[in-house]
Amino acid sequence: MISEALIQHTVSRFPRLSRDAIRVEPLEKGGSDRKYYRIQVPDGTSLILVKYGDQREENRHYVAIAQFLDAEEIRVPRIYFHDESEGLIWMEDLGEVDLWMHRGEPWSERRELYRSALEQAARLHTRAHCALGVEVLHLQKEFNAELYRWEQDYFFDHCLGLFFKIDPAILETHRQHPALEKIAGELAALPRVLVHRDFQSQNIMIKDGDAYFIDFQGLRPGLAQYDLASILYDPYVALESSQREELLQLYLKYTGMADDAGFRSVLDLCAMQRLMQALGAYGFLGLVKERPQFLEHIPAALVSLDEVLQRIPDLQNLRDLIVSLRNVDGFS
Repeated sequence: MISEALIQHTVSRFPRLSRDAIRVEPLEKGGSDRKYYRIQVPDGTSLILVKYGDQREENRHYVAIAQFLDAEEIRVPRIYFHDESEGLIWMEDLGEVDLWMHRGEPWSERRELYRSALEQAARLHTRAHCALGVEVLHLQKEFNAELYRWEQDYFFDHCLGLFFKIDPAILETHRQHPALEKIAGELAALPRVLVHRDFQSQNIMIKDGDAYFIDFQGLRPGLAQYDLASILYDPYVALESSQREELLQLYLKYTGMADDAGFRSVLDLCAMQRLMQALGAYGFLGLVKERPQFLEHIPAALVSLDEVLQRIPDLQNLRDLIVSLRNVDGFS
């Protein structure tokens, strides 16, 4: 329940409002330490209040990143006011409909929404990293070999170890496979652009048919294929292979990138990394943070990881382990 202090902060920042004239609705969103509230005002409009904690440095830089992206014509919510001392942000209300909520609609309708999201992603990947002002942004740590290895370890520790309870000796055999360190090094050696880092259906709002980015405070230098893999292999929304291919072709059209074996190979490796990160997060959030709803997404993410590993021959043993987990009774 929203505290009286947050209401008073809102009234003090927006003098035309009175305590009795506004209605406040707490919103549940994602697995972060941020709390969201919808502030509804008498004229029928509304705004979003975000209360962030001090656990994560990235929260304090959200506003500057939002303003930078807006200047680059990348659709994000407009910032109205930022009280850094209190950890409060008042911003544009994009409504309640995200891309995930359209998952049951016909592909002919969803395609246009994905098109809008990919167009925005292409703009981010092709121009933001060389834009004026990017050098003063407080971005998260770039994707390097250490971060890719951390994602792999996150998967081994919190998904395979904590959730599936794989024998530690077996776990270490897979964790120490030379191919994983090689993949981390190869990806880290490639030229970087700015990436969203969590480009999935629940972080893409839909307003008037257009896609808007939210939860972009994890923005950092990385590979465009990582964001692309995040939406094509989104555990929250199942896409058919033909739909993934169609979206891939749209993205390549918008970015002007070549559709070649090299691009697709990097896309597969990024998909492996992203799915490992997601599976680790589901285990951590579900069991350590005691939010069991996240455990429900493990089966879908494992299916996608299995598919991707089929195209990475050096990791056949890891794929065999994933297949064995998928075949466990009661887990599918």
